[in-house]
Amino acid sequence: MQKFKNIGLKLTPQRLAILGFLEGNPDHPSAEDIYKAVSVQFPTMSLATVYNTLDALREKGYIIELTIDPAKKRFDPFTKMHHHLICTSCKRVKDIHADFMLDIPEQVRGDFRITGNHIEFYGVCPVCGNGHERRI
Repeated sequence: MQKFKNIGLKLTPQRLAILGFLEGNPDHPSAEDIYKAVSVQFPTMSLATVYNTLDALREKGYIIELTIDPAKKRFDPFTKMHHHLICTSCKRVKDIHADFMLDIPEQVRGDFRITGNHIEFYGVCPVCGNGHERRI
């Protein structure tokens, strides 16, 4: 956990456990998912500690907050530009590391200078692909 030494947060054992859970985690967990996993090791830790830590990490650019599910925020520790594929049934999120060229006509973008994009693709994952998909 030496690499987290200079992130500008007091590194309590609970925060280190949260950082350890997030590190390399491709599942885009919610605060509740993180709390369930980390509270096994720290049963007295509160959900507020998880939320406060996630807010601080987001503000410092160490995680991205995803707003793809209005029912719960999800978090992505991979902060480099990428896109997402989202299952409309189980809400599983998969990273897509590819560039897509989008031509936005001048009459649509106006005087905006485009600096980036984030694309969300929706579909049904292989686990849910049994014909019982739910629409968002």
